[in-house]
Amino acid sequence: MTAFRETGWAKINLALHVRGRRADGYHEIETLFAFVDGGDAIAAEFAEADSLTIDGEFGENLSAGDDNLVMQVLALLRGRYGADRVPLLAVTLSKRLPVAAGIGGGSADAAAMARLIRTHFLPELGDATLARLVSPLGADVAACVTSTTCLGVGVGEELSPVPELHLAGTPVLLVNPRHPVATGPVFAAWDGIDRGPLFTGADFRAQLFSARNDLQRPAIAQCPAIADILLELGGLRPWLARMSGSGATCFALFDAAAERDAAAAQLAARHPGWWTMTGALR
Repeated sequence: MTAFRETGWAKINLALHVRGRRADGYHEIETLFAFVDGGDAIAAEFAEADSLTIDGEFGENLSAGDDNLVMQVLALLRGRYGADRVPLLAVTLSKRLPVAAGIGGGSADAAAMARLIRTHFLPELGDATLARLVSPLGADVAACVTSTTCLGVGVGEELSPVPELHLAGTPVLLVNPRHPVATGPVFAAWDGIDRGPLFTGADFRAQLFSARNDLQRPAIAQCPAIADILLELGGLRPWLARMSGSGATCFALFDAAAERDAAAAQLAARHPGWWTMTGALR
């Protein structure tokens, strides 16, 4: 039987500036999204009833019910375009990325499911339309639809391209201490100080070095191992290392794949309990 396949690319926040709290409980942010050429895998095939099976290293204890974002996307697009356009599907989600890790997770999987349905059943939908349809499912879902480097403002759903920033192919190392970090408490613990905008000029790459992740301090309070990871990464000579999202995953960008691979090998030897993934930015 034909299986349709898609990847939920890992998301990283190259920088994340929190600008203020909103009355609705969310936060105004400015963030630079980037995506790695690896992530969770989704496969689907025609079936007599919708179903979701979850496997993979990080699949344990995840809900495979209608509350899973993958199934919510399926229901949302079928509700919009009808069962004659969006058929019943048996879906398998292979969780290769840690959960509650600041690298997209459920948002990346939701976006991957949306792209799978678009590719095979709703080819007339452009990226902007698809992102608008599924963005209510999560702040990062819209960015994950295209999974390309972009600037996000508002709660992260207002996106604009940054063609001046040439990062595709950059070797990247992701590191997570296998400690889930809940996004809500980290945002709630933000100190409320607006430390300024993310970018103020056209030289985005140069400004990356002075940018920051305003959630790093509250995330470390929840998961001290983040500080250990950042200290280790700093000693491996990347040109940029930072925490992604609300943690606990951190990333390091290198000039050459050999440097990245040597760094990954050193980390694996020193901290065999940490999760790592090597790849390149899309």
